Amino acid sequence: MSGPSLAELRASGQPATVTERLNDEHWAGRLYMRRISPSATWVFARLGWTPNAVTVCFMVCGVAAGGVVALGGLVPAAVAAGLIQIYLLLDCSDGELARWSGRTSATGVYLDSVGHYVTEASLLAGLGIAAQGRLTVSGGYVTAGVAAALLAVLVRAETDQVTIARAKSGLPPRHADAALAPRRAALAKTRRLLAALRVHRAIQAVELSLLILLAALTDSVLGTLTATRVLVLACLAIAAVLVIAHLVACVASRRLT
Repeated sequence: MSGPSLAELRASGQPATVTERLNDEHWAGRLYMRRISPSATWVFARLGWTPNAVTVCFMVCGVAAGGVVALGGLVPAAVAAGLIQIYLLLDCSDGELARWSGRTSATGVYLDSVGHYVTEASLLAGLGIAAQGRLTVSGGYVTAGVAAALLAVLVRAETDQVTIARAKSGLPPRHADAALAPRRAALAKTRRLLAALRVHRAIQAVELSLLILLAALTDSVLGTLTATRVLVLACLAIAAVLVIAHLVACVASRRLT
């Protein structure tokens, strides 16, 4: 079966407009995954997969990771971290395949966005169950995990609502990176500080999976669930702060003008 070369996939699938995106390109993608993903994309192209099929696979990996985390323990945490790496690989490949084949679509963008929502929510909910110490849908830590999941989804929804609001107002859907900065100097400094601390990444899939693994490793050594329980409560606190801070940042910036 004929297909593209790796060079063709890199040229068409990884243009500068993608790899240099300030907020959309994950650091792990820049660091290593974009070097690996063309090989996976080459396989998908040879097999005749559609971009949306790859996207569905990355959604499945993300949800599966959350389910595995819920089992609790070091081995499930390690498996979940591995699944999230596959999720990241597929997240790179679906776009590369779409751009190479010319099959970009609103459906693909929609599925990609939903994939990030359900993955982060699944990981946080799974973390709550793991912190409870048994497979159950009740308990304080389960509630904390589910609450953190809902708040994390709300943070992403606040970002997506900017695009929706701009489109409904007749503005171009995308805004310049410079528009991210708040108009008031004090808020701009606060945003830069929070951005430097990177606290928002604690509830994002790649970083969260690694934190879950680290907590599970610590608990394995100590013979307790303390680290996992501290992590789920920290994620809840971070998500709660981010919901408010992100809303203020969106309204106070030039994203909506």
